Amino acid sequence: MSTHQRAVEQIRRSYAEIPGGAAPRLAKATSNLFRFRDGGRTAKLSARDLDEVISVDPETMTAEVQGMTTYEHLVDATLPHGLMPSVVPQLKTITLGGAVTGLGIESTSFRDGLPHESVEELEILTGDGRVVVARDDNEHRDLFRAFPNSYGTLGYALRIKIRLKPVQPYVRLTHLPFTDAGKCMLAMQEICERMEHDGEPVDFVDGVFFSPQEMYITLGRFAERAPYVSDYTGMRIYYQSIRNRQRDWLTVRDYLWRWDTDWFWCSRAFGVQQPVVRSLMPRRWMRSDVYRRLVALDRRHGVTARIDRWAGRPVQESVIQDVEVPVERGAEFLDFFHDQVGMTPVWMCPLRASSRWPLYPLEPGRLYVNFGFWGMVPLPRGRFDGYYNRLIEHNVHELDGHKSLYSTSFYAREQFWELYNGGAYWPVKREYDREGRLLDLYDKCVRGR
Repeated sequence: MSTHQRAVEQIRRSYAEIPGGAAPRLAKATSNLFRFRDGGRTAKLSARDLDEVISVDPETMTAEVQGMTTYEHLVDATLPHGLMPSVVPQLKTITLGGAVTGLGIESTSFRDGLPHESVEELEILTGDGRVVVARDDNEHRDLFRAFPNSYGTLGYALRIKIRLKPVQPYVRLTHLPFTDAGKCMLAMQEICERMEHDGEPVDFVDGVFFSPQEMYITLGRFAERAPYVSDYTGMRIYYQSIRNRQRDWLTVRDYLWRWDTDWFWCSRAFGVQQPVVRSLMPRRWMRSDVYRRLVALDRRHGVTARIDRWAGRPVQESVIQDVEVPVERGAEFLDFFHDQVGMTPVWMCPLRASSRWPLYPLEPGRLYVNFGFWGMVPLPRGRFDGYYNRLIEHNVHELDGHKSLYSTSFYAREQFWELYNGGAYWPVKREYDREGRLLDLYDKCVRGR
């Protein structure tokens, strides 16, 4: 903790030295955001030495972690104790602070909600330069409750205390095929409500939509032993296996990172799923943060756009989003998305919030399905960038759903504050960032300042 306190003092000094009028921006080695800034006056805020696991307590099944610690680092610290975080987001370099101040999700979310729901305590550097400890039962409760989905506009997480859960060494997977979206959503709802399938308990639930006639729910169950284990960190590709086998086995660590090697399926954009390319690619490069850096380089230098122009291909729009739709409206969303956007595959992950969190107001106890889709879509003639993303925003809210803010958004200001509870946000913003040193949520997530 003394090392942690030195790191806290360092970031406080760094924050105090930022000149007036410059918006602070965390200097991070990696990012999982897809809101690329196109300018504006920003100043990097040093957060070095805030990326460690402080402690893991097997007795209380809790961990104290610095805000910039990645889930990869945390999982490596907890698994030797037979423990894991309640929800481990899909990508290795997502940080604890990022998953709490933004949103994370994974296949335990049908039972355990979102990552911030396992947080017991937050140490936060606020917009006005204070360091406060916020809990659900102290004087900083309003900040604690408003922190999820605030994206660093109320402050930065310096230390996080989270609950852990027991694990077993292996995960047994069962892939259930469906040819009808309505029946798929109904089955997902029944499995999540009962937390079992065919009389056996279920520990993990997610799925993949490949087409209106082909989709799968994947169920995972912890196991002490396994007859074999698959390896999807080399030539074999996890999402392709879903279509080819009904049963599979993975170590718990490989299960947690099953999506990271190919960034779900997005590695195909870089040719990494081609056997020759894959055989030559070092395994240490087959991970989400490497692909994310390639996307940033492409955006900076416009390589793909130039190639498309030279080849006479239509202009493409980046459609990188995660949305939550009530499970009973899930089939409607899939019909709309396939008809109007047409991108496949689509990830499906059920979730249920245990209580109401002001800035992302999911109805507690209600089952939603996260639909994740990430790629480029050719624009129809006469349409301009933002066409598809605006269609998706409109449809999601017509279906009583919500959209994550880690990527591009196009809401008008009044609509945004209605959807993301400006009435709860602004009192907390004024209390902890009275002078507005940090951007507000609309400026950061929609205007991209």
